Amino acid sequence: MNKALSILLFFFCLAPTTKAALSKEQTTSLFIQANEFFREANSITNDPNQAEKLYEKAILNYEKIINEVGIKNSKLYYNLGNAYFLKEDLGRAILNYRRAEELDKADANIQKNLAFARSKRIDKVEVKTEKRVLQTLFFWHYDFSIKTKFLLMCTCFAILCVSLTFMIWRGKAAPWIATMVIGGFLTLCFLTSVILESQARSDRFYGVITADEVVARQGDGPNYPESFKDSLHAGTEFDLLERRSGWFHIRLSDNSDGWIPDNAAGVI
Repeated sequence: MNKALSILLFFFCLAPTTKAALSKEQTTSLFIQANEFFREANSITNDPNQAEKLYEKAILNYEKIINEVGIKNSKLYYNLGNAYFLKEDLGRAILNYRRAEELDKADANIQKNLAFARSKRIDKVEVKTEKRVLQTLFFWHYDFSIKTKFLLMCTCFAILCVSLTFMIWRGKAAPWIATMVIGGFLTLCFLTSVILESQARSDRFYGVITADEVVARQGDGPNYPESFKDSLHAGTEFDLLERRSGWFHIRLSDNSDGWIPDNAAGVI
């Protein structure tokens, strides 16, 4: 893909939301520079320090586009995650891969890189059996993006309507009845999934530990006892239960919980 087409896709296909802090030309320049810094860093094989400096420059540009211009899309977060991963900042890599995944769960590259980054984590927190079973049985609810589920719901509803129309015109033939029932059932499933995910997004927040190491405590202060035998490390993901001044109350995938300083993690 040439540079001009890449820029066109960046602005047209990825549906940016801008704050108008920078002009479109300045934003384009930042994006081109970030990609060039990233490619140049990848080409360096004998000077890790120089490569790290270039990854840092790419990160600064990507984050400036996100924070100052307000462009937030899966491709941009994916690029940022890659830069952090190659800079060996595992926590922020997973954080940005998760942000990319929230916007596009169907992207195979995001899923692949997220899975690989997760395999590098120190903490191995097991998922509760009940949750793991639900994720397997209702994979379409957990693995599809809300946009994909909405499109599938509309498609199934259209099939339902077409089936009803043919039944009215040509009678209750078995194939049309079966199609109508299946279309109605799938429409209901996807509609329920969209509603549940929309509610979950408004009520629940998620995060990733970005500090190399942090001690989780039983309360929102450094004098509380430790929640776990061992410290938590970069890349560990959590549900955010509560925020207090300077502290996050978090729950891990095995349902254990604790409090960590808010500067030790990022929220998705």
